[in-house]
Amino acid sequence: MLGVIGKSSVDELFETIPPNVRHQGALKVAPALDEATLMTHLAELADRSQGPKMLSFLGAGIYDHHFPPAVDQLLLRSEFYTAYTPYQPEVAQGTLQAIFEFQTIVSELFGLPLANASLYDGASATAEAALMACRLTKRGKVIVSGCVHPDYRDVTRTYLGGRSDQSVVETPVGADGCADPAAISAALDGGTAAVVVGYPGFFGGVADLRPLAEAAHAAGALLVASVGDPYALAVLQPPGALGADIAVGEGQPLACPPQLGGPGVGLFACHDDRAYLQQLPGRVCGETVDVKGERGYVLTLSTREQHIRRERATSNICTNQGLLALSLTIRTTLLGKVGFVAVAEQCVAKTSYLREQILALSGYGAGFGERVRFNEFTVRVRGGSAAKVCQKLEAEGLVAGLDLGRVRADLADRLLIAVTEKHRREDLDRLVQALSRV
Repeated sequence: MLGVIGKSSVDELFETIPPNVRHQGALKVAPALDEATLMTHLAELADRSQGPKMLSFLGAGIYDHHFPPAVDQLLLRSEFYTAYTPYQPEVAQGTLQAIFEFQTIVSELFGLPLANASLYDGASATAEAALMACRLTKRGKVIVSGCVHPDYRDVTRTYLGGRSDQSVVETPVGADGCADPAAISAALDGGTAAVVVGYPGFFGGVADLRPLAEAAHAAGALLVASVGDPYALAVLQPPGALGADIAVGEGQPLACPPQLGGPGVGLFACHDDRAYLQQLPGRVCGETVDVKGERGYVLTLSTREQHIRRERATSNICTNQGLLALSLTIRTTLLGKVGFVAVAEQCVAKTSYLREQILALSGYGAGFGERVRFNEFTVRVRGGSAAKVCQKLEAEGLVAGLDLGRVRADLADRLLIAVTEKHRREDLDRLVQALSRV
């Protein structure tokens, strides 16, 4: 290999690394083990590392909903032999049909007729929506509400920050923790391409999108709704029904358990007129017929630079989260519409119960005056330091939620707490009791 690439030695291969930072001598790694010995060794390490199980109320964009083992088993079926791009439809009908069903599910969730075949995660989907709005309106200013997930805001700024004709303007959240209509209206002008809001917002509140859509449309801009947990759409009106032109979101809650902050799967839906279709990022799977007149599925649109001329590409994302999109499709199908709503109703009921119990404690108060919420809420903690509360409860085997001081310094006295259908009544009471002692 060195000969092929024109290098005479391994040292020459790494010559760009300064000598003073290169490791000298042998690595401190034990000798290789045979497979049986290695498996025994790993099992012993696993036994040593299993401490007490933590009870977590952490959400903030990654949610621990029930994920049945049946999904993993179905992912192994031969129809889904690989989640890679199905370039050859004649041998990839299983994957293509799953993609088609995925698009249908996303379209129904968001209440918008056109959905793509997924993006990396909710953050990249939000940023891609902002870029798409700029292309559609031929404007460069994007207003992003402070109720949008901070990571999504960061990624959007990064995506739009490379061009002088594009900019991101952030507006503060309102007293209810949702998008502030007055602040957004004040920021709107003739150069605004889109208004991006969270639905529900990062702090848990659910805003009415209709007045925001009206304000954006009156200025010639688009409304983008960013959804962190798609389960919320089982009990909330879909963004499309409230005036959103583009809806994006994070599919992780339906696609896989939390795994160190990921992975995710980006959801994306919009209007289906020709202008939107031509500017849609990623790819689209469509239904057709084969030479025998039998129904089949193919990739009908791939507006990415891997497939078309770079200057015509709408996105530089060269793949999608195929496996996670397939997983989401299977999980949602197993749930069905009745099961989907049942999970969401449990989240709402348990969240309301926990919030009421915490607010009844002396020294605790509402973090924001949110009127409507799904499975997440903000509380002001006793003593004024959410970080100290988290630290004390961690010693009791509890992850109390997210210390919002890590997001904004002026919110250091607040906790963001998330609840899912997996939390039992005794879990909720345990958190309340622990907070009462802090």
